Amino acid sequence: MFDGLSAAFPEGRTALVGRNGAGKSTLFRLLAGELTPARGSVAAPQPVAVLPQDVTLDADRTVGETLGVSPVRDALRRIEDGSVDPADFDAVGEDWDVDARCRAMLGRLGLQFEDLDRTVGTVSGGEATMIALAGLLLAGPRALLLDEPTNNLDVVARGRLREVIGALTVPVIVVSHDLDLLESVDATAELRAGRIRLFGGPYSHYRQVIESEQAAAAQRVSDARNDLRTQRTEMVEARIKLDRRQRYGKKMQESKREPKMIMGLRKQQAQVSAGRLRGAHEGEVERAAEALEEARNRMRDDKRIRIDLPECALPARREVLAMSSPLPLPHTPTPIMPTGPSSADEDGISVVGPERVGVVGRNGSGKTTMLRAIAASGGLRVPAAYLPQRLDFLDDGVTVAEAVADARPEADVEAVHAHLARLLFRGHSSEKAIGALSGGERLRAALGVVLFRRPAPQLLMLDEPTNNLDIESVERLADALRGWPGALIVVSHDARFLAAAGVERRIVL
Repeated sequence: MFDGLSAAFPEGRTALVGRNGAGKSTLFRLLAGELTPARGSVAAPQPVAVLPQDVTLDADRTVGETLGVSPVRDALRRIEDGSVDPADFDAVGEDWDVDARCRAMLGRLGLQFEDLDRTVGTVSGGEATMIALAGLLLAGPRALLLDEPTNNLDVVARGRLREVIGALTVPVIVVSHDLDLLESVDATAELRAGRIRLFGGPYSHYRQVIESEQAAAAQRVSDARNDLRTQRTEMVEARIKLDRRQRYGKKMQESKREPKMIMGLRKQQAQVSAGRLRGAHEGEVERAAEALEEARNRMRDDKRIRIDLPECALPARREVLAMSSPLPLPHTPTPIMPTGPSSADEDGISVVGPERVGVVGRNGSGKTTMLRAIAASGGLRVPAAYLPQRLDFLDDGVTVAEAVADARPEADVEAVHAHLARLLFRGHSSEKAIGALSGGERLRAALGVVLFRRPAPQLLMLDEPTNNLDIESVERLADALRGWPGALIVVSHDARFLAAAGVERRIVL
């Protein structure tokens, strides 16, 4: 993954950005001491605390156990029950207000848990993430590594997380695609091609620098391409002149208008001159070609995902969804309509034509329940595809090409690969196993499968599709969804993503 990598992270808050598969999680494991480099060394203030990308907590454990304070709380209870065992007093130490301290930390993160003995299985995914973070902060780390901490967090929780991170006095390195979080950092480090480059400032500053460099790189590519074209033209013209000279010399030799010795000398001089001229032009063409290749290498990949499939298009007045019965939700959906009439009320929800609907709300408000209810309902009027958060309908043991081919067995190999190419799976990348894909690749593979089925879906339902995606993949997905000709219902906490995807209205739960 890394060879000869050298970097230093500053004090304060640093965002670590890079494509899926660039090695961000591996770098975190190196910084945390979970991995040891084959050569070189890693220095970090200890202890280093890590919040992993997918927080997996034991559902049967209590909140107190998850926070890591159970030994102290158990000893405190024994003392309250009359214990005079010195081991219990040693376990408590000076932490007599452990419950109050835990509740205060949880409160800072927006969790009002009076009962620390409740099990983790009774909380939402976002709340579990906050509990795990609270446990790390209570332990007093000297450095903190956060891998996609805002996944599964609603808008309010994301704001609280930014406030907590901003108040920390220890170095923090955060991997995230949450642009609001990335704008709150002091520096941005880009991991690309096994190298780290540090930018002083938030993500917007980093993007400004990169876009400026890419504009200059694009100009260099254009200049190098023009130079190569010029050199090739000059080489062709030089060869035409040489051919003319050779034909003239051959004609003179055949006519024997000059002495044989003179003609032989001229032929030798012409051959030497032609060789020099040919070599000079070929050298210039080679130089220009190398310059063009170097200029192209400075350009970044900006390929687009294309899901603008004609068979998925919908006329403007086509009824897509009509659920007249009450939704099985803990709360009644509230319509938020920037434009047009309301289409969500106490009786259900409706979608007409190629509408783009965003479903937003606090953790636990029923967003996923809503999508599942729609997918299972009889209210769908068009073919639909539902992509759950974890995309666990994909078989990790098959390749991308096999997964897509299985979606439509009657399709030929050319149709499968043409479809995959639209989703940026070209060449050997289509032979990768599903289980080996990055987050962005897995989402593209899932889209490839559901869009290849027949009848083709005219309604896409996506549940938190940007979780575990790098920023570039999020931008590509938003760009692709803007070109989607069918209807769209997407659950997301990311307001920027919803706007970029062309969401026209929102339903707030």
